Amino acid sequence: MSENCSQNCNTHSNDCAERKEQKTDFSEKPHELSNIKKVIGIVSGKGGVGKSLLTSMLAVIMNRRGYKTAILDADVTGPSIPKAFGIQGKATGTELGLFPIKSKTGIDIMSINLLLENDTDPVVWRGPIIANTVKQFWTDVIWSDVDFMFIDMPPGTGDVPLTVFQSIAVDGIVIVTSPQELVSMIVSKAVKMAEMMNIPIIGLVENMAYFKCPDCDKEYKLFGDSHIEKIAGKHNIDVLAKLPIDPQISAACDKGMIELFDGNWLDHIEEVLDKKIEGRNGGKKMKIAVASENEMVTEHFGHCENFNIFEVKNNQIVKSESIPNPGHRPGFLPNFLNDRGVKVIISGGMGRGAIDIFNEKGIEVIIGATGNAKVAAGQYLQGNLKSTGSVCHEHQHHDECGN
Repeated sequence: MSENCSQNCNTHSNDCAERKEQKTDFSEKPHELSNIKKVIGIVSGKGGVGKSLLTSMLAVIMNRRGYKTAILDADVTGPSIPKAFGIQGKATGTELGLFPIKSKTGIDIMSINLLLENDTDPVVWRGPIIANTVKQFWTDVIWSDVDFMFIDMPPGTGDVPLTVFQSIAVDGIVIVTSPQELVSMIVSKAVKMAEMMNIPIIGLVENMAYFKCPDCDKEYKLFGDSHIEKIAGKHNIDVLAKLPIDPQISAACDKGMIELFDGNWLDHIEEVLDKKIEGRNGGKKMKIAVASENEMVTEHFGHCENFNIFEVKNNQIVKSESIPNPGHRPGFLPNFLNDRGVKVIISGGMGRGAIDIFNEKGIEVIIGATGNAKVAAGQYLQGNLKSTGSVCHEHQHHDECGN
């Protein structure tokens, strides 16, 4: 106790040591063998709004686009991630730490159900123990190389969300809602907690927004009119997507096949994450694909053996990979490359049909290129490679050009 302290709280001066506010640093470092670039929390103010579903979908989409993704299931008392991915095995470890289980498409996953003897065993633990378990998923699990980690948070603003925000370097959160009036208050609580913890809000996603009749394509708002725009405007945050009630998605989760879901509701999510997260650290990212025969630009798009894909940041190539041509089924390649986050495709020649489909996907087409694939990509970045308009007439009416 300070020697100037009179033990009378009414007479304490500002210099009294006992009166000084002590700020404790609760942050934890990940395992020393982990390499995690970006961490996104998926939160909701209440349960049952599809938070785990959105977490799974985001990880699947970013994985399809060539990023190494992972899911940390922080919803310890209601872990549903392993079931959505059809994971039956158990996590293993060594003296170095625990290892996440990989999904069918290579997504790293850690959940309490991967450690319990039986999936149906209840987790009857008090809040601090649950929160400490989540913290250990960060500190004791060897996550290897991860571009995007998505954390499936438990609902509400209690012990576990607080522990995650204090312990883990979260780059941003996505708030999941449903179309009820009550949501306004619940979202406000989540927003205020994020602001208190100084966590950026990437945006809102409204789940169960509507049901589209498969017979007439008419949309029905089963839970009433949406209030999402009003709520987003109130808090000055973006609406990222409105997800429908889709029985096929529910069936995919029940069968453990969420990695096969089909839908374009979140097609722009990579751009959003780039804007909201990469933008904070400076630098814009994009991907360029070059239709190639090994390392050389192919003369005809329909003859390409592989795609050299170059990741660009700050107008510089920072990463490259070569992937085999998966096949020239009609209309397939534009969707395949779009799913991998490609924004520019470079080739020698290309059929008009393929060009139109690429353009529909928002992918810029550069044709008339020759020479080394990486050199061609560099020339494009320098503004020295412009499309010649050289349509591949040889295969204009054939599937092999992607028409």
